[in-house]
Amino acid sequence: MLSNINSLPGSLSFQAIREKCKVSMTTFIVAMSLYFGFVLNTPVVSEIIHLSENSQAGLFAYSAPLLLTCLFIVIFSVLALPYLFRPLFIVITLSSAIACFATSRYQIMFDSSMIENVFETHTSEALSFVSLSAIMYVLILGGVPSILIGLVKIDTSASIKSRMFKRLALVTVAVLGILAIAGAFYKDFASIGRNNSYIKKMIVPAHIFNSVKYAYKINFEPELPFRELGDDATLVPASNGKPTLMVLVVGETARSMNFHYNGYPRNTNPYTADKGVISFANVTSCGTSTAHSLPCMFSKLERTNYDRRQANSQSNALDIMHKAGVDISWLDNDGGDKDVAQKIGMKMVGSSSSDTFCDGMTCHDEVLLDGFDQRVAKMKGNKLIALHTIGSHGPTYWKRYPASMARFTPTCDRSDIENCTDEQIVNTYDNTIAYTDYFLSKIIDKLKTYEDKYNVVMMYLSDHGESLGENGIYLHGTPYMIAPEEQKHVPWIIWMGDGYANSRGIDRKALEQRAARGEFSHDNLFHTLIDSFGVKTAEMNKEKSLFSH
Repeated sequence: MLSNINSLPGSLSFQAIREKCKVSMTTFIVAMSLYFGFVLNTPVVSEIIHLSENSQAGLFAYSAPLLLTCLFIVIFSVLALPYLFRPLFIVITLSSAIACFATSRYQIMFDSSMIENVFETHTSEALSFVSLSAIMYVLILGGVPSILIGLVKIDTSASIKSRMFKRLALVTVAVLGILAIAGAFYKDFASIGRNNSYIKKMIVPAHIFNSVKYAYKINFEPELPFRELGDDATLVPASNGKPTLMVLVVGETARSMNFHYNGYPRNTNPYTADKGVISFANVTSCGTSTAHSLPCMFSKLERTNYDRRQANSQSNALDIMHKAGVDISWLDNDGGDKDVAQKIGMKMVGSSSSDTFCDGMTCHDEVLLDGFDQRVAKMKGNKLIALHTIGSHGPTYWKRYPASMARFTPTCDRSDIENCTDEQIVNTYDNTIAYTDYFLSKIIDKLKTYEDKYNVVMMYLSDHGESLGENGIYLHGTPYMIAPEEQKHVPWIIWMGDGYANSRGIDRKALEQRAARGEFSHDNLFHTLIDSFGVKTAEMNKEKSLFSH
């Protein structure tokens, strides 16, 4: 039977192709190293060339791909294991093509924080990045080489001793090459590396190392013992005796500078303009991605000492408020709570929740208000309803608002935003901000109907900002140290009924002045939330609450 199969024309042609693709392992390693050094790492090489434009050593910048090639020869010589090298190199090549595309088109760097964000991205969000240009890019730079890797036949006719000697000789030459290049351009590499530490995060396939690191942390690192905070939390009733009803809107990818309240010339806040909202103009985020910022926002840990593992192992603001007797509900339209509501409980809004607001993949944020009255009725006492929105999440900005609410045109109605003009991208993004403003206005109108029974208040705060092509950077997730202000400055808006302000002794004019002049960050949310319900606990620093003065 086997002989009959091998005699089939298709099988013979396949064997003939493989015979023509027969190479030694050392040749295979060199070819792969050259491909990674000169092709898949063009973004980092281009960045080095750009950074060294003023360097007197003209050849320095062009030594970078050669240096990378030598480094890859050493690394790939270790990875080129019998029977395992083929699937291993196919996975590395395909994923590296994706990383190369993301870095070259959007300046995305796959550091530990970005890998965390990638693994926690839900399906609909991941599909929003898929476009024809992305598919073609990955097929050409990743698919074609992977086919060749599958076809290539390694020549094993030489003795094991001979093959080992050749491998050792190849590594020796590569090491000597590294030493020679480093010796010739040490000062240049040291200067650029020291002043631009993000360079190493652009190297492909660094994402493999960070992915393994992330997988180990999730699956093998032991959990820290849980630390209960706020066991002393007590709820001080409002002076008018009414319970508090707060809607906390956790925004997504909204940047402060595109809010009309904060000086943006376009009127992106037309719907809440007459509602009496207070906008805090200078607020910085904890991170540049949801996976990092969201749990950090609610943690007592601050940006400078934040650690996700530690944050998950201690009570956050919601937990402490719940201990004090606040009834809390979390509704999500953006891929999950990132463990923020793990002790409270989360309801995920499905893409089939509403024919009016959902298209089968994603939903407009208005879907979060479906059943609002019934939810309030089921909750008891002081109530906090947290709404995690999809907000302005890109690159499919046009899907974040109904077409009828497009205020700024022309728009970019495609996921490969690099093929749109800057004007189209900004118009589409601004439409998402205006729709968010409309969503907030509906919440305010709804809360006003409860003023006879509750002290009502709404708070809106985004998790991070967004780059819209400034300096060639798009989207978000840039390492915080080098992230542009567009990704770190976020809007924070508060609206409160008169009953709430009076019962808590809040001077609205003083708060407006503080909002306009003060500097705030996500570090203030933990203390502000607890303080907003009048919860007393040693864990809360009154001076860090927005309502402290």
